[in-house]
This record gives sequence, structure tokens and C-alpha cells, in this order.
Amino acid sequence: MKKQLISICLLAAFFACKNRDTQAPAAEQAFVKIENGRMTVDGKPYVFIGTNFWFGPLLGSVGQGGDRARLAQELTFMQSLGINNLRILVGADGPSGQAVKIRPTLQPEPGVYNDTIFDGLDYLLSELGKRRMYAVLYLNNSWEWSGGYGQYLHWAGRGEVPEAGVRDWEAFQRHVAQYATCGECKELFFNHVKHVLGRTNRYTGRRYTDDPAILSWQVGNEPRAFSGDAKAPFAEWVAEAAHLIRSLDRNHLVSIGNEGAMGCENDLSLYEKIHADPNVDYLTLHIWPKNWSWIDTADVRGSVAAAIAATGTYIQTHLDVAARLNKPLVIEEFGFPRDHHLYSPDDPTTARDQYYEYIFRQVISSAEAQGFLSGCNFWAWGGSARPAHTYWQPWDDYVGDPAQEEQGLNAVFDTDATVGLIARTLKNTVFIVQ
Repeated sequence: MKKQLISICLLAAFFACKNRDTQAPAAEQAFVKIENGRMTVDGKPYVFIGTNFWFGPLLGSVGQGGDRARLAQELTFMQSLGINNLRILVGADGPSGQAVKIRPTLQPEPGVYNDTIFDGLDYLLSELGKRRMYAVLYLNNSWEWSGGYGQYLHWAGRGEVPEAGVRDWEAFQRHVAQYATCGECKELFFNHVKHVLGRTNRYTGRRYTDDPAILSWQVGNEPRAFSGDAKAPFAEWVAEAAHLIRSLDRNHLVSIGNEGAMGCENDLSLYEKIHADPNVDYLTLHIWPKNWSWIDTADVRGSVAAAIAATGTYIQTHLDVAARLNKPLVIEEFGFPRDHHLYSPDDPTTARDQYYEYIFRQVISSAEAQGFLSGCNFWAWGGSARPAHTYWQPWDDYVGDPAQEEQGLNAVFDTDATVGLIARTLKNTVFIVQ
């Protein structure tokens, strides 16, 4: 078949490129679909380079932490670079005020909601729709920074998350491993899923289930079993959650939010099992060279090559699974520290940009070969914000790094050289489609 060159036009979602000189009304934003193991929009390939923007609903609110002027600024700037895919937290769980937890929270008590944050999510989705941008919305979290597993366990009477959190890794694992077998936790979470998916956006008048600005509902952020004994009930919970989401919403894709083998107790067969489920539309992958000791933080620039080599192997291992399942794969989280492991925009991003460029090339090469890698989302967008303290304090700017991590550790600021790399990549790429 004759090859046809198609410009990505990711500057405003390449599938919607049109003659800007015409006065015809804009076509309705289309839902992202899966066709023959690939993401498509209106029958055309959908491949993206996006970011994590978990705090978007907080900026969209009119309460504490809200800043709609900044939200508009950030979305417009990202769109100008070509970013049109944002991975976003629906909302945090439990009472505000815990040092490691982001605030404000959406669900302070089971089934009780902070309407200010829901309003912020409504507003964010309406703004994304105006810009033809897409959101991946995750509904839970295995980590303490938004409540998630630990908060549901507390609500179910299983005790508090260890005070040291993930800084006492063994104690943390033992505690949150209970989640997979906690029936009351599951019931509370499934009630939450039903409530969120049943919502109608007050700005657009659309039910969430009818909103094309949502690309995918995601079971959670990095859901894990946390022990070998919990692997079977973990897989069962994921399957139940995916089935529930699918039963409530036939318009949107369903994903898990899993990290890959590293998030499956290093069990690739478990990763394949949970993604083989017919209610799961695509595979996800997260890559953290620092957390996984693939780099030397005392010599970030000198160890980037080793991180790239390990990353290439990790991606290929999971692409092989995607090929067996005939489903797309998205690298929806990856981060990399600055050259001297500092947290200020003054520290260069030479090594980070080298690493990012490698990930971007994998996405582009796959697109040219009509492969299974459909996109990536770097962690995380910091934009115009700047860290005020080493760790987040009320009401510092949201910079993309959760409250328990150093502010600026992985954030991409609007003055970073990384921004130029993103813009060049998205403006100069052409996909070859059969």
C-alpha cells in the first residue's frame, strides 16, 4: 500500500488539523478509540507527548489553592508547545492537614465530597474541551500523598499509615498490602467510582460519561499488590474495578495506571494478566531511573547513559507484552532529576533532556513503524510556578512534585531547556502511516 505522510500536528491535536482560514464551525471533539491495537481519533492514529498535571482540578477551583488565571496560562502554554494529553488526579481522599498529603481533598469522609474541588474538575474539563485537549483521570492511589490505599484502610478500621510513610518502606508495604483483601475498602472505592462517573459537569451540562475531553478512566495511580501473597486478590480487585468502570461508561477507554513489572512484584506474568482483561483497553508503564537506582545522584550526567540502556530494555519487555495482547502501550510517567540533583530552575537539565529525548524518540519511532507505543507523559508539569520551600507548605504553588517529595525534584518549569526540546520535537515530527 502506498505510504502517506501525515504531519503530527500535535500542536493542537494532529487529528484535528484544518485550514485555519475557513470560517466553518469547529467539529465536535471526538472520543479516543482503540482500533486494531492502536489509539485513534476519527479513524486516524492518535500518538502524543503529554505530561502529568495532577493538580489541575485544584487550580480550577475557587477555594484555597485555586488559581484559574494560572490554569488558563498553563493550558495555553502547554497547547502552544503541542502538548494535548494530561494525566490528572480526580481528587484526594481523607482529611486535609496531613503533612505528606496534598490539599484540599475531594473526599474528606467516605461518600462526603468537597464540591469546590468537584467544581474545579468540572472547570478544568470544560477548558480542556475548548482546547481539544484530553485528560486521563485516575481514581485512586497506592501512595499516601493523596490518601488512596492508606486512607481507605483507615476508614475500614485497619489502622493508620505508618507515620514515616514510604520512608519506612517495609512498614509501609506491610500496611498497604492489606488493601487487596479489604472488602470494605473495595466497597468504599467502588461507591466513589459510581459517584464520580455519575456526575454532570456544571459548566458544559454534559455527564462525565459523555465528555470527549476525557480519554480514559484509570483505576489508580500505580496500584500494587505490595506482597506476593496479595497478587491474586490484587488482580481480582483490578478486574472488578475495570468491569465496574466499563459497565458505567461505554464511551471512554479504561486503563489501570500500573508501572509495569516493577509495580507487579517484578512478576511480568501478573502484569500481562491484569492487562489481558477485556475491560482494559491499553497497557501503562512508569519509569523512574532515580527511584530504581539506575542513576547515581552524585553523578547524574555521568550516569544518564546507563539509565537510558536500562530504560530501553524495560520498554521493550513491556512492548512484547503489548504485541501479544494486541493493545497500545503508554509510558504515562517518567521523571529525571536535574544535573546536580538540585530543585531550582537554576540547575541545568542537560541529563534530563538527554533522557527525555530518548523517550520521545521511542514514541516517534514506534509511530513511524505503526508500533504499539502510543504516547508518553513526563512527570511533571511545573510551568510558571516556583518552589517556595523544600517540601510543600500551605499554600505554596503546586509545582508537580507531591507534598512528600522535594519541590522541584522532577518539575518541568516554563524556563527550562526541556520546554524547547518538547516544542522542537512536536513541531518537527512526521509520522509515516501505511
